[in-house]
Amino acid sequence: MTKPMTYADAGVDIAKADRFVEQIREMAKSTFNSRVIGGIGGFGGLYSLNLQNIANPVLVSSTDGVGTKLKIAFMTKTHDTVGIDLVAMCVNDIAVLGAKPLFFLDYLAMGALAPKIAADLVQGIVTGCREAQCVLLGGETAEMPDFYRPNEYDLAGFAVGIVDNRRVIDGSDIGVGDRVVGIASSGLHANGFSLVRKICFEVLRLGVTDMVPPLEKPLGEVLLTPTRIYVKTLQTLIKDSPIHGLAHITGGGIVGNLPRILPEPFGVLLYKDSWEVPPVFSFLQEAGGISDEEMLKTFNNGIGMAAVVPEEAVQGVLERLKGLKEKGCVIGEIVKRPEDGSKILWK
Repeated sequence: MTKPMTYADAGVDIAKADRFVEQIREMAKSTFNSRVIGGIGGFGGLYSLNLQNIANPVLVSSTDGVGTKLKIAFMTKTHDTVGIDLVAMCVNDIAVLGAKPLFFLDYLAMGALAPKIAADLVQGIVTGCREAQCVLLGGETAEMPDFYRPNEYDLAGFAVGIVDNRRVIDGSDIGVGDRVVGIASSGLHANGFSLVRKICFEVLRLGVTDMVPPLEKPLGEVLLTPTRIYVKTLQTLIKDSPIHGLAHITGGGIVGNLPRILPEPFGVLLYKDSWEVPPVFSFLQEAGGISDEEMLKTFNNGIGMAAVVPEEAVQGVLERLKGLKEKGCVIGEIVKRPEDGSKILWK
């Protein structure tokens, strides 16, 4: 007769998972507000909506992950920053529609739960939620034996926000002569890392602790710089300025994301060399022999967010950004789309 088997014998330790939930309960609760009903550990998260000041409420949702940037976290054994990335990639996407993030949920999968790593990940998610002024309402931690290497994992995130239907920013107000104001990124954010890793670790054979000119910090630290969260900045701009369109510059870069908000008759004329490109991008371009065209459709190249505003509002927007400690500059203008259908033109 064989020995009676348990779930733990297959690599899933429910008791350890329960202890982990208790460990992170207070971290999650630190993001709660008066709208949260109940706590962590139930079958679902409950959030009470306040609709008194919203005549026509619309819920806005987004989901995303961190991609192969996680490989850098594994290499450096630094796990708190990618939690910020996870939140940022989701909340920035809903913020460009004019929505205020309400709550966030995360999904963490590991081969076997490593409590210290998992706690660091949740701490990063909590930091991101605080920055985005939203609640970490719940999540799921899955042990999946044989799916992941020891101490490796995957992350996914889900954000829900709200906006008045009359105030949705959908690009419909965009017109010829509007200017495009770029808002600086903090670095690579969480896009293009399959190419980044190939250049740094296969072609150049660098290590994460190496110092590489013109970078002023160890390579791993530069690559792990968290994605900037623009929620508070965008909420302030929307309140104070006429904003005709907003684009989150993520996968696909400027040339892939700006056209997503343009009405059919229009294109955007971008000004070459109109913004500062951080050193990490020039380093990667030179090391990988990457063309300008490939750079622009792969990376954000220093612009993490773009706002389309009337020409007469530009100066006020730039001053407001400066007051918010953001770097902003005019990077282009809206034009009539040429006969060949091009959405992106260069000056």
